[in-house]
Amino acid sequence: MGEAGNGKETKRVGMEGTGLLLQGGSHGNVRSAGSDQQLREMLDSLKSSKSPAVVNFGASWCRVCSQIIPSFCKFSNEFKNLTFIYADIDECPETTQHIRYTPTFHFYRDGERADEMLGTGEERLHDRLWLHS
Repeated sequence: MGEAGNGKETKRVGMEGTGLLLQGGSHGNVRSAGSDQQLREMLDSLKSSKSPAVVNFGASWCRVCSQIIPSFCKFSNEFKNLTFIYADIDECPETTQHIRYTPTFHFYRDGERADEMLGTGEERLHDRLWLHS
């Protein structure tokens, strides 16, 4: 938790909640959902825009998730035509109740989920992103 200017602690959510120091302090082009409402809005936007996207479902306590986040952020700068979203399953419990393994990646094309990848691996993720870009 971080401290706000008024001396009270504030909850860090989404990518900030992972506690990772990402290269250059940057999350690249990754949008982060910090609540069920935010994630629902992002998913609705994907469905209406029909632009290709990837959603990374992870958790702040998941060591494997923490290992892939820097690559996920880096790839968001490489695959500019994809929308990158990170959703923490503990911050979005209603909309992520179907997620049984972290990390889980969902790939969207034309507004519909087209693919799923469980687990990690920088090369695997890169290849899947290339396939869907």
